[in-house]
Parts: sequence; structure tokens; C-alpha cells
Amino acid sequence: MRILGISAFYHDSAAALIEDGTIIAAAQEERFTRKKHDADFPRHAVDYCLAEAGIGLSDIDFVAFYDKPFLKFERLLETYLSFAPKGFSSFKTAMPVWLREKLFQKDMLRKEFKTYDSEFDWQKKLLFAEHHQSHAASAFYPSPFEDAVVLTMDGVGEWATTSVAMGRGNHLEVTKEIHFPHSLGLLYSALTYYTGFKVNSGEYKVMGLAPYGEPKYAQLMLDNLIDVKEDGTFRLDQSYFDYCTGLRMTNKKFDALFGAPARDPETLLTQREMDLAASVQAVTEEIVLKLTRGLAKENGSRNLCLAGGVALNCVANGKVLKDGRFDNIWVQPAAGDAGGSLGAALCAYYHFQGKPRVLNGSTNALHDAMQGSYLGPSFTDDEIAERLSSAGAKFTRLEDGELINETAQALADGKAVGWFQGRMEFGPRALGSRSVLGDARSPEMQKTLNLKIKYRESFRPFAPSVLREDVSDWFDLDSDSPYMLIVSDVAASRRREMSDTEKSLFGIDKLNIVRSEIPAVTHVDYSARIQTVDGQSNPRYHALLSKFKELTGCPVLANTSFNVRGEPIVCTPEDAFRCFMGTELDILSIGNLILKKEDQDPALKLDYKNAFDLD
Repeated sequence: MRILGISAFYHDSAAALIEDGTIIAAAQEERFTRKKHDADFPRHAVDYCLAEAGIGLSDIDFVAFYDKPFLKFERLLETYLSFAPKGFSSFKTAMPVWLREKLFQKDMLRKEFKTYDSEFDWQKKLLFAEHHQSHAASAFYPSPFEDAVVLTMDGVGEWATTSVAMGRGNHLEVTKEIHFPHSLGLLYSALTYYTGFKVNSGEYKVMGLAPYGEPKYAQLMLDNLIDVKEDGTFRLDQSYFDYCTGLRMTNKKFDALFGAPARDPETLLTQREMDLAASVQAVTEEIVLKLTRGLAKENGSRNLCLAGGVALNCVANGKVLKDGRFDNIWVQPAAGDAGGSLGAALCAYYHFQGKPRVLNGSTNALHDAMQGSYLGPSFTDDEIAERLSSAGAKFTRLEDGELINETAQALADGKAVGWFQGRMEFGPRALGSRSVLGDARSPEMQKTLNLKIKYRESFRPFAPSVLREDVSDWFDLDSDSPYMLIVSDVAASRRREMSDTEKSLFGIDKLNIVRSEIPAVTHVDYSARIQTVDGQSNPRYHALLSKFKELTGCPVLANTSFNVRGEPIVCTPEDAFRCFMGTELDILSIGNLILKKEDQDPALKLDYKNAFDLD
């Protein structure tokens, strides 16, 4: 049985294909259109999924959509009615779009699929899951657990903003929900907006900025913005927010509470924004911990699955793991709306069709069903060579071992490397398939990658990729973290003791202090967003790390996504070459081909610095 899952029309559209419960392919539309967070119907992603399986739409048994538009419309109407007459101008703006397009998404989907197959039987083949049901399915069914508590947290689906489900075998039942407008995701987005970043894309910047500040406003938030109960359930005071009826997240009462209007995105960050970020992060961690502690007490399962946008808060995830209430934690790597496409397909297969679920018989994350999240397009060396030649690139073709050796040596020499190998990752993280790599030991590497490669804020941290067998020697972690969704501290034995003068520094002045043997991936609070790399899920990346360790004694590389600020992660060899020529990357290792910047035609150099909007 083949099922195609679709998420679309809000943000991060995607498609995923499963066959008899096995995930065949999954990709976000933005990777093909090069439009960040593309919300349109994922035509290119659907084309890719069908091509990867070698089938047409007529070979698909069901198409599953990730949420229910009519329930969303119901929520919109009820919200405006409950706040009326406030928000009429917003209502007037939203209604024509809903009545013209969004309300009739079923018909829009039918028309799209008719272009693939005029005989497509949308009455029988088109299924709809609820938004949080899709998220929960994406978290539980691919997990390595027979049973688990599933916690989903995001901005809002149809009505739910936080939900709990119990999974056992092929059965998944939602047992509790918190409804709009009370939303942990929207609280975090409100502070994202207030600190001058883009909602639905800048939340991870707030998380990265938090360690530079002090949670000075946390109690103010808890006293005024959100009422949190002992079990983690919460309510937001809507008098401070404008997202229900207005065109912005916060209002004048919110400004008065914090003593100033929202930061203009073009102005410099100050200590105040850092403290606000630290405060909302602290409040988020407190709520998530209360929720998970309450769930552990109520339920017999020792396994926890997480999904939804808030599950991408890897700092909170690390706190939950360290808290120890659950023995095992598994986070869906595509935890946001893109992953809803996969969840919808899995929900259709297991929940609607009642198909049996087969596990690999282990709670080890390496035995999940996500295949390392390497579910996107790949290219043969011949295809890469042909595409790069057409683009005017100069390259050398090497054997496997030679490519690994040359790339590892370049990294040991302090070079910045574009690493394009195998199938593209599904989800927001580069996991050693479409990555930019650097020497984690270099004190200058974080600034170099941020300012000369990514063209983004200097405070943004980088993740360490570390050999799984060496993780506990370098970090306070001895478990799998293949999807870069767990934060833990650098091991005490690898840290450098700071002087009293260094300890007294505030804000961004903390950035350039060397704190450990791997300063490029050690955040200002000694934390790191860890990716463990094993020889099973990504043998080529594991080989590179192993060679780097052989050369340097260090099994850790700095890993960031292969793109610049505001651009989606690269998908094709042409994307990779453009990014290579538009940045100060030194080396591009792509398949078994290696490119050196000095060998390229200077006329092909691009100005990438201002090519994309702020993200």
C-alpha cells in the first residue's frame, strides 16, 4: 500500500511517500523552488517522491493531508466573534482569502492531483488528519518504541496548541489538549517578534541568543503573561497579545509591561534583547519540564516522543533528557509543519487502515524508521560531473578514500568545506549530507562561518558533529542524538577555566572567549547542540570524522547547513556550486568530486551577501 502525505498552504510545504509502512521519500518544497518556507502546493516535492519510487499518481492508494481546513476556519470565526468588534479590520482582510482559497482546499487539492492523473478518485483516495494528530503520528510511528507518551507543542493547529497522545503498537490516541489562544509556541513567537526577528523562522535565533542574557524578565512573564499550573498546563492573558485579531503578535500593553516598543529588525541587538531571550527560554523550559514530569507521573511508559515546532527547542529537549523522568526520548527530526506530511501518511496507514506496525526491536535511536532523515534527492557522480561542467566548474574526480583524505586534511588545515553527499536531509537540520564543515578546535571558525560563509549574525552557534563512540569523552551525554535535537554541556575535562575578568563580561562580549578544546562549537554557557554520527546511518560522514580524528586527535567537526542566511539548504549540485562561488568557502566536496576555490573562473563569482532577505 502506497500513501502520499501532503502539508501545504501555511508554511513549510512538503510531501512524503510511504510504502507498506516504510518511508520511501520526503522533502520540503522550499528546497526545489529556493523560496524559504515555501507554502504553496508542494508540486516539486510530490514529483520527487513519485520519481524516487518510480511510480505515478495512479499507483498511489491514498493521499493524506496534514490538517482539516474547515476546523481551522471554525476557529478563525469563533475567535473573531469572541473578540468582536475588536479586530474587524483584520477579519476583513482574512475573510476574502479564506472564502476564495483556504476554505476550499479539498477542491484545490483535487485540481492539483487531476493534473497528475485525470482519473484520480479524490472522493475515495483523499484523506484528512487533524494537525496535531499528524504531528503525533510523525513522532510515534517512526520511533523505535513499542509504546510511548507523545507530546506535541506548536503555535496552533486547528484548535490544539499542545496535545498528549498515548501510542502502543499501531494505535495512537490523543488524550489531552490545550486549545488556542493559549499557546506556548505563540508565546515564544511573540517574544521572537518583540525582539525584532521573523515569526515562524526566527525562533531558533532567540534560543541561540538566550545564553548571552540573564532571565531577568522571567518572573515578570510568569506573573503577567502566562499562568502555569503544577502539571504544566497554562493560560495566556490575551490582553497583552494581538495575534487573535490583529496583524502583529504583541500590543501596547505588552510594550508598557516591558518598557519599550518591539525592536526594529534593522537596529543593533542590545543586552535587553538578550535578557528577553533568556527569559522566554527559561519560561519555556519550566513549562516543558512541568508537562513532562506530570506525564511521567500519570503514565506507565518510560518512553517520550516529541513533535511540533516547540520540539525543535533542543535546549528544552536536553533539559527533559537530563531530568530523567523518561528513560528514552525521541524527537521527530522534521518536527515542524513539513513533518506533518509524513505524519499524515503514517496516520492514514496505521490509524485509518489499521495496518500492523513492525519495530526493529530496540529503543536505540539508530533503529528508528527515519533512515537518518536522509530521505531527499541524491545524485550520481556522473550526474554531478555533468551538471557542474555545464555550470563552468573545475573539479577533480577522486576515489572514495582519496576524497575523504583530502577533505579531512583541508579541515585540519583550517579550511571551510562545503560537504554535499548522498540523499538530502528531511527537516530543518543539516546532518552531514548538505553541510558546511569546519575545524571545531579553531577559535576563529565560528566567526568565520557566520560572517564569511553564512552572512548572518556573529552570535549564532554551530553544532558539533561527533563520532558516536566518542561522544561521552567530549560531552555530558552518552546516548544517541543523530538529529541534532539535544543540547548538552561540553565535558568538564575539555573545558578551559575562565579568568575572573572573562567571567565578568556581559552580552556579546562573551562571544570571543575560548571556553574549551572545541571553541567553534562551545556556546557561551558551555552547551552544544550535539549530532552523534554512527557508521550505520551515514558511513561516509563517519569516515570523514574518523579520518579527521586520525589527523588531529579530535573526533568533532563544526557543522552548519549548506546555505546562506535566508536561503533554503542546497538541494542540487548547481545550488551547491552557486553557494560555493557566492561565499568564502574554500573547498567543495560533492560526491567523489572535489573543487578548490582557487581553481575556479573568477568570472563565476557571485555576490551572495545580499542575495537573500533577512531570515
